[in-house]
Amino acid sequence: MGLWSLLFKRRLVKEPPEGVRPRSEEDLRASLLALNGPDVPWAVRDGAPEGADFVAEWRLANRVVRTLTIRMLLLPEEHEVLAIEEQHEVSAYRQQWGRGPARTVRKEWTLERGADGRRHFRESFSFDSADMTQCVLDTVLQAGWTWRSLLSKDF
Repeated sequence: MGLWSLLFKRRLVKEPPEGVRPRSEEDLRASLLALNGPDVPWAVRDGAPEGADFVAEWRLANRVVRTLTIRMLLLPEEHEVLAIEEQHEVSAYRQQWGRGPARTVRKEWTLERGADGRRHFRESFSFDSADMTQCVLDTVLQAGWTWRSLLSKDF
């Protein structure tokens, strides 16, 4: 196996842990929808309008408007989820778009004066795209299904 094949396989296909039996499609659907909640800054929803079974989406607006989406198509016969990850960012200075597995981490700090009168930095904003991606991926793998990231727009 060549280096490219090894990297391609490791990065784009994730297998469930050994010994985990695949659960039903209904169980996986329920598990994905159960990821939604009041403490989660993103949502998993029906993806029919986008031609998918599910879409996990995180819209972030903080000086930069950033949208992360994962479109998922379930293949019940193979116990596999095809996933297309996309990132779109618009700021006052630029516009960026990308497709494929990628991680983005962003932090902002504010300089403040503490109770002791000394100035110090306080983290005022934090964002890590892995918070959503890893949660969705783990849910799929724990259900015994394979995760296959695609770079193509079409399923």
